[in-house]
Amino acid sequence: MLGANNVTELIITGLFQDPEVQKVCFVLFLPVYLATVLGNGLIVVTVSISKSLRSPMYFFLSYLSLVEICYSSTVVPKFITDLLAKVKTISLKGCLAQIFFFHFFGVTEILLLTVMAYDRYVAICKPLYYTTIMSRTMCHYLMAGSWVGGFLHSIIQIFITIPLPFCGPNVIDHYFCDLHPLFKLACTDTFVVGVIMFVNSGLFSVFSFLFLVSSYVVILFNLRNHSAEGRRKALSTCASHIMVVVLFFGPAIFLYLRPASTYTEDKLVAVFYTVITPMLNPIIYTLRNAEVKNAIKTLWGKKVNSSLE
Repeated sequence: MLGANNVTELIITGLFQDPEVQKVCFVLFLPVYLATVLGNGLIVVTVSISKSLRSPMYFFLSYLSLVEICYSSTVVPKFITDLLAKVKTISLKGCLAQIFFFHFFGVTEILLLTVMAYDRYVAICKPLYYTTIMSRTMCHYLMAGSWVGGFLHSIIQIFITIPLPFCGPNVIDHYFCDLHPLFKLACTDTFVVGVIMFVNSGLFSVFSFLFLVSSYVVILFNLRNHSAEGRRKALSTCASHIMVVVLFFGPAIFLYLRPASTYTEDKLVAVFYTVITPMLNPIIYTLRNAEVKNAIKTLWGKKVNSSLE
């Protein structure tokens, strides 16, 4: 049950107030979202069909792309359609649902990136034991753990938000529902829930980021013992992963490490990690990975040839 609420519907202020600017944003962001879905979808299909991409690294990459599609789809479709609406509204229950899935997929992605770093650590630092450690069963356990971790994180966020009373005003100063702007509407002191959110989101992001950085420091240190060709291939793969990690964690840490009481929402930073970053990930991984590019060319080349026959 929601707390004692007079508010059942929220008005979203959006990214910009000028109708003409909103139309320009619609024209810009719709192709970006379509590119996100198509690009990540292409990776999912390619990895699932291609026989040359059977290693754990690509198994995790395909799920990362799937999570990116889901993560972006919790916010961007409504955001894009709202750009053409005069009054942007969402029900309070719809707002809580958006918060739940946004954090669910976001934290699942963080855990997946951590799992991918562990996979690279084992491959580079313990190559003789790689196939034993990263067995198919272990990969499925790590994948399941990422989904469960995302769910537990998100359900905590919802459980601390549901009891809050919302008795007005009902204008949420953002272009989608998130915890900070929603807490501002609660007609009670949100200091305690703000601290819980700070620990659950902010510190979680920082510790995950530090773990990832530490793992790559160890990996780079161990690369000294590899051949020049081995170092080049490993660095190419790790560089793609590091770029994705920085693009994802930078804005998340910036936004969620600040206490709710002194928080000033930076909508443009939020646009970057909800709209732009999910589109960049497939580009980063495919442009820097010859195996993925070759698999895509082979797979879709065969489909084109078969359709012409």
